[in-house]
Amino acid sequence: MGVCVCVALVFASALTQNVRLHIEVRSDAGAVADATVVANGTTRRTDSMGRTAFDVPPGPVQIVVAKEGFEPETVSIDIRTGEPRAISIALRPQSRIEEHVTVAATRTDKRIEDQPMRVEILDADEIEEKVMMTPGDIVMMLNEMGGLRVQATSPSLGAASVRIQGMRGRYTRFLSDGLPLFGEQAGSFGLLQIPPADLAQVEVVKGVASSLYGAGAMGGVVNLVSKRPRKEVEREALVNRSTRGATDGVLWYSTPVAANWGLTLLAGGHGQQRTDVDGDGWADLAAYARGVVRPRLFWDNHAGATFFATAGVTAENRNGGTMNGAVVPDGLPYREELDTRRVDGGAVWQTLAAQKFVVSVRGSLAHQTQDHTFGDVRERDAHDTSFGEATIRRAIGAHTWVAGIAIERDGYRPRDAPQFRYTFTVPGVFGQDDLRLTSWAALSVGARVDAHSEFGSFVSPRVSALLQRGGWSSRVSIGRGFFTPTPVTEETEAAGLSRLIIPVPLRAERSVSSSVDVTRSAGPLTTTVTLFRSRITDPVDVDRTSAFVMRNLTDAAINDGVELLATWRQPPLSATANYAFVDSDFALTPRHSVSLVGTWARTESGRIGLECYYTGVQRLDANPYRNESRPYIVFGALVERRVGRYRLFLNAENLANVRQAQRDPLLRPARGVDGRWTVDGWAPLDGRNVNGGVRVRF
Repeated sequence: MGVCVCVALVFASALTQNVRLHIEVRSDAGAVADATVVANGTTRRTDSMGRTAFDVPPGPVQIVVAKEGFEPETVSIDIRTGEPRAISIALRPQSRIEEHVTVAATRTDKRIEDQPMRVEILDADEIEEKVMMTPGDIVMMLNEMGGLRVQATSPSLGAASVRIQGMRGRYTRFLSDGLPLFGEQAGSFGLLQIPPADLAQVEVVKGVASSLYGAGAMGGVVNLVSKRPRKEVEREALVNRSTRGATDGVLWYSTPVAANWGLTLLAGGHGQQRTDVDGDGWADLAAYARGVVRPRLFWDNHAGATFFATAGVTAENRNGGTMNGAVVPDGLPYREELDTRRVDGGAVWQTLAAQKFVVSVRGSLAHQTQDHTFGDVRERDAHDTSFGEATIRRAIGAHTWVAGIAIERDGYRPRDAPQFRYTFTVPGVFGQDDLRLTSWAALSVGARVDAHSEFGSFVSPRVSALLQRGGWSSRVSIGRGFFTPTPVTEETEAAGLSRLIIPVPLRAERSVSSSVDVTRSAGPLTTTVTLFRSRITDPVDVDRTSAFVMRNLTDAAINDGVELLATWRQPPLSATANYAFVDSDFALTPRHSVSLVGTWARTESGRIGLECYYTGVQRLDANPYRNESRPYIVFGALVERRVGRYRLFLNAENLANVRQAQRDPLLRPARGVDGRWTVDGWAPLDGRNVNGGVRVRF
């Protein structure tokens, strides 16, 4: 079967000098309706007769035609005034099912295989699997992506942060549909409060991304893309219970509400009992009770204009420490509690201007309060962030350029430690040009200038290149970034601010990051080798030896390594193998790590998943028992069975029951200089955990 695209040119008015470009899409079976046609970055859909039209200026025009069930095709033509012409493009039916994923985090909305910048994707099928493992948060979902590691930061309350290729968690920028709804820094506890049930895709930009997103993106960007409403009403409920006392209830609702309008709603209730796994009187699993509500509103006129708005409310109470009647080594009970309240909202509007430019405006507001109790010390704070951005994008021949302005405001008001209060305002301008040099080479050049109200101006350039030939592709990237320090770090979230000392004003951290990767695709097998390196000058360190001190180090911090990733997909089977070697100056970074994940899945019947993870030696700080951790291996299995509209699932984590307390006590023999009674978490604390439940559509 073939599809023909016939292009006829007619002259536009002399005032605009545009040429009217008519496109007709047909197949052997007749006209192809609702096909996606892109000309120079402008998108149209064909009507019932398989036709659509564009007004384009004379010169190079790139045309892409895509329709489900057919292989997409790209053709470049040169339109000259007074020389109408017609071309034919033959599209072949897809020999196998393929997903052509569009990436939003790089701002050009290109397919992932056409991006010069390296981006990793977690697709909808993989998210579906992770929802059954941890319905209450995205921690496990991110931990199983190649090059990412979720590091426990507070054994007392169970907080965690995400490290990309060994970089500290605070260097990772978290976005939701391109909006910083979780604040300038998501925080170690914020990750535990994001349910995954309404996610359609997760995009990860590895390496410095300050050229696009400014401060906070020195290690990379994680963009959570939400599900869009379909034409039919969708309702789904999930109930989950674990052997360690966790309970989850989630409701997902999606509906069209009017012509071109759609609405989704996520509501969840999540709880965990305080659990002492090893019987030492200390809660290895902190208790929590959390409620989350998030509605989203969508509008699309199918002519290039879209609108999206969201709002969210999160309330959580979390507590850990000694169990009933137990005491810490000083002979007294110790309780740690954290109450969090957060509200946020954001909107994105996009339109097509003059049939040439894609204009986008987005903004968000977030307000969070926390009430933290560390034994007999109470710390309360409020954190406000606001964000606004306007961008314009246009495709001209082989170029796709983006330019924009942005402003961000970050305000932190610690009520009980007012000396650490700050308010930062950061306006910025940025630009990027993606150039398709040939059919097998592309280049992306971008830069951003930010004017920080406290730390001055920063220039963040980045250059990326893509080479493709047959089943081979390679990407090379290098860029500079920056991070403006605050007293809110992984260490202070775990220990509080009451004992913190900042003897001299902190300087901004700066980084140069580079990576080279080579990918080979051969049938169902795809393999990638990545070399990466980051060098951070003036790194901010929190010393916990003789005092709890935060300062800039004089020596640069180096973080480099290699990552090997192999995926094999031949439905109904899929498998992923990942190996990472990281030589890092940061503690709690495994030098070697390996993951093996295999899944058998059929839409009509269910799925079976098996996983194995090896975590190598990690350097430890302020640990009285050892300077280096011990390596360990964990195994897991997932079984899902579909019965009509019901989906029954059973998930087992850490089947070998590996626990950190099998090697050393979690409790310290004496309280640390930062006030903490526990050492850092370097291995699982909860041991074997089995959860099961049901998902039902109604």
